[in-house]
Amino acid sequence: MHPAFSVIFLTTLLGAGQGLFLAMFTGQLYALARFLPAQEDQFYAIGSLVALLLLVIGLGASFFHLGRPERAWRSAAMWRTSWLSREVIILPILMALVFAYSVAHLMHWTQPWFRIGEALNVDATLILGLLGTIASFALFVSTAMIYASVKFLEEWHSTFTVINFTLLGLASGFMLAAAYSAYIGNPLVSFFGTWAVVLTLVSLLSRGAHLRRNARLKHKSTVQTAIGVRHTAVVQKAQGAMGGSFNTREFFHGRSPETVRLVRNSFLVLVFPIPILLISGAYLIESTTLPVLAFVIQYIGLIAERWYFFAEAKHPQNLYYQSIS
Repeated sequence: MHPAFSVIFLTTLLGAGQGLFLAMFTGQLYALARFLPAQEDQFYAIGSLVALLLLVIGLGASFFHLGRPERAWRSAAMWRTSWLSREVIILPILMALVFAYSVAHLMHWTQPWFRIGEALNVDATLILGLLGTIASFALFVSTAMIYASVKFLEEWHSTFTVINFTLLGLASGFMLAAAYSAYIGNPLVSFFGTWAVVLTLVSLLSRGAHLRRNARLKHKSTVQTAIGVRHTAVVQKAQGAMGGSFNTREFFHGRSPETVRLVRNSFLVLVFPIPILLISGAYLIESTTLPVLAFVIQYIGLIAERWYFFAEAKHPQNLYYQSIS
């Protein structure tokens, strides 16, 4: 498939925004459970606003691959059967909840609504955080299922697609939370950094398993099945046109196998080992800049990972366009 950078930025920015919001809420729960000194509401509020900003930028990026952006609202009409429609509906709901969560902290809406046990007072921030968590995971599933539900693109049609979208989004979000807390000197930096490393390692296992699975795929569609001829040696001599067409541009990335392998090897290094090493180094030397660098490098790697995700998918229609002579 042809990797559209608008979709690449859409999916990676949404993932990082969802992950950062979940990191903020998880950090709040951790602080309550461990009876840590109360963190300033401003910390959670600013972190949530950054998450909201990522969601807004990601939403903005989505308009660049629409043929008629003024009709984008119609994409929500098929919510009963379309994962894209469900994504379009859930995203603004999540954005509203993230904004409300941030406002709740800014306005110090900490008056308990009810009590659980003897220690936990449930206030507006916890309710909004829980609702935002549900919406975040619903959005992870909806976004990933847009691709995982396409049966004829066998590289995507896998549970690994949903797992990887979720884990990589969480890893980048917690990495950004570690960078944010390290930069301002918040004591939750060790919590965020530890989970950023754990999620990155789990993401490596999942993404590696997905790569191995796709490398062993035996595609159902072949040149023989495409033209209905069972002969073992069928070679296309011409595609029926003198040059490129919409089909050759939109369903094939147009890069050499060497370039695709380079992108794959690059993201395997940038997304996983380098950020882990930088976070580990930050622990050892108590650096406030290494976590920031770790997030930046990981996000660059995620752009390469998402490009490879799209480029790796082999559209069956390309069986008809193997030669341009």
